[in-house]
Amino acid sequence: KGYLVEGTNGNSIFLPAAGDGGHSSIYDAGSYGCYWSSTPYSVSSDRAFYLYFGSGGRNVGYNNRCDGRTVRPVSE
Repeated sequence: KGYLVEGTNGNSIFLPAAGDGGHSSIYDAGSYGCYWSSTPYSVSSDRAFYLYFGSGGRNVGYNNRCDGRTVRPVSE
């Protein structure tokens, strides 16, 4: 379970439904995913953008960097 993201250049990346984390625990793995981006929130440097996806769709938001989110490293 997860989300396949395809770029306009035809490259793709699979993001597993790894759940969400916080306080040393992982919640709802297999049901949804929440991934940090490398883009900081311009109004507040202690926040960054993330991608959320689940059965209800997908969305982009921002939150405190101290919150547990998955990171999917990519290299060229």
